[in-house]
Amino acid sequence: MANFPTYTLESAPEQSKPALISLAEIFGMVPNMPAKMAGSPRLITALVGVFNQAHGGNLDEQQMQVLLLTNAVTNGSAWPVAFHSFLGLKEGLSETDVQAIRERRFPQDAKLAALSRLARTLIEKRGRIDDHDIAAFTEAGFDQALVLDVVLVVAASTMTNYTANVTQPPLEELLQPYEWKA
Repeated sequence: MANFPTYTLESAPEQSKPALISLAEIFGMVPNMPAKMAGSPRLITALVGVFNQAHGGNLDEQQMQVLLLTNAVTNGSAWPVAFHSFLGLKEGLSETDVQAIRERRFPQDAKLAALSRLARTLIEKRGRIDDHDIAAFTEAGFDQALVLDVVLVVAASTMTNYTANVTQPPLEELLQPYEWKA
């Protein structure tokens, strides 16, 4: 496997620095996966733009973490699984629900399960969902338009999950208790 550099705020390409600074302000550090992503200023800048749009929508942070964790597991991406396990618990998801998603099961809460199911279905069907998939989502109490917000979150996750799979970032000490293998 190729060894992709893990950039810092000091060593990153100049065009990547604004995106890394933005992430450092959000997380209190530059996480290893976006630090690898910084090798492409276009990719890291696109991620931050999509990230800001996704987190500024109609989903609360627990719902976002359910989606992001589901996407990481579905894409078999170890670093994002650890990261979103940590963030999900920090945002108040139960250990039972986080563990369920990590084991490719659904959360106990019907709405969270519907979010997780839709995200997994979008990835597995490569976006070719049908009326039954949308009905299962809306029957859980979500507006049909929110399907499109879930598509946005899946798009953001695809960038991070694929980058993590390609670059294999090491887990920060903070994330090591949440290590996961596909």
